Order: sequence, then C-alpha cells, then structure tokens
Amino acid sequence: MKTVQAMLAEAEAQVPRISPEEAKGLLGRSDVLFLDVREPAEVATSGKVPGAVAIPRGLVEFRADPASALHDKAFDRTKTVVAYCASGGRSALVGKTLKEMGYSNVRNLGGFKGWLDATGAGVTPAPAAVACAATAAARSRY
Repeated sequence: MKTVQAMLAEAEAQVPRISPEEAKGLLGRSDVLFLDVREPAEVATSGKVPGAVAIPRGLVEFRADPASALHDKAFDRTKTVVAYCASGGRSALVGKTLKEMGYSNVRNLGGFKGWLDATGAGVTPAPAAVACAATAAARSRY
C-alpha cells in the first residue's frame, strides 16, 4: 500500500519543477496552459496567475480528456502545462496524471504564494468565474 508521501515522491520525480521566474517568461504564450488546481474558494480568496485556467484537482482528468463530455478546449497535448496549487503537492499529482494521459510537457510551479512573492503578478477572478468549474450541462445533472 502506498502512502501519500510515496505518491508525492513518485509525482515529483516525474514532473519537473519550474521556478516562478521561468514560468513568468511563459505567460501569454499560446502554446502554454497555466493550470490552477486549487478549489474555487481558494482561487476566489487569493487570485490566480494571469490567464490561468482554474480547475479543481478532482475534475482535471475529465477536463483534460478530449473524449470526455466535460473536456475543456484549453487542454491540448501539444501545449506545455504549468500546474500549481497552494503548496505544490496537488499540482505534482495532477502533473503525473496528465503525463499518464499523454501530456508530455508538464511542469510543476508549486505554490501560488511562491509565484506571488517572486513576481507580484496575480489576478482575482470574479466570484462567478470560480463558483463552479463544471459546465452548465454538467451542473444540470446534479
């Protein structure tokens, strides 16, 4: 049986870290997807990287899979994905999952606070934008 520490160690070994400074150089590029995997309330409270797509960790697989009814067109296997969360654990696990799903260029930015401290660049989305990461069709099922 694996522990969470073992799972994190595996993920961190497979998903390279990227520094906030390196990541800042990727902002605005059409071949890069910044992925915030924190919960909507976390994003609403502290903001996010400018241009990042905010999808909670529990929905990433559904949004990243082109065969899923919940697929988000921002996901493209040819793009570099820069994932982050509050401390780097969830983004490491998501990065490993995305690699298993065929996303070959995935990086772990780590925690959002590190990004803010290093760059000072963050935007706070409107509350409605993070209230629910599911599409209208998906919300209607629940």
